[in-house]
Amino acid sequence: MGPDMSNDKSPSQTKFTGNTEYQDYVDEVISLAQYEIRIFDQQLEKAFNSPERYDALRHFLLSSRRNRLRIAVHDASKMERDCPRMLELLRSFNHAMTIHETMPEAKNVYDLFVIADETHSVRRFHFNDLRGLYARDDPIEAHTLVERFEEIWEASAPAVAPTTIGL
Repeated sequence: MGPDMSNDKSPSQTKFTGNTEYQDYVDEVISLAQYEIRIFDQQLEKAFNSPERYDALRHFLLSSRRNRLRIAVHDASKMERDCPRMLELLRSFNHAMTIHETMPEAKNVYDLFVIADETHSVRRFHFNDLRGLYARDDPIEAHTLVERFEEIWEASAPAVAPTTIGL
């Protein structure tokens, strides 16, 4: 018998050209996360308010106290209206979840992406463009986005408080 290749995870990349595909890949990346999810978006789309995505993120945050969810957006002002489930997650998991808004020096970043564990990622090349790339088991692609996310994170500030009074 030859070597067991069932644990061999070869990187794969898939190009896509539509929002439905992007949203499906976002859900896939979230489902693959083991310890950290990083999300960068212009403003969280209403898809982040779906019951299914809420349940997936809640399950991720419940699976370990060490798990972390960090979100950076250009505009957090519509989140209360468009994504109340995300705010509920923030209230329930304020020890593990943070939402930042970019400062002026980072407002020129136009791609959107989600990264799981420095291994899996999905990225749209521009918020007005539906083309993108899904990378599974690809730490090289993910590493580039992790570095980008960390730069954005450094050029952002906390934007949404876990309580309605801001404490």
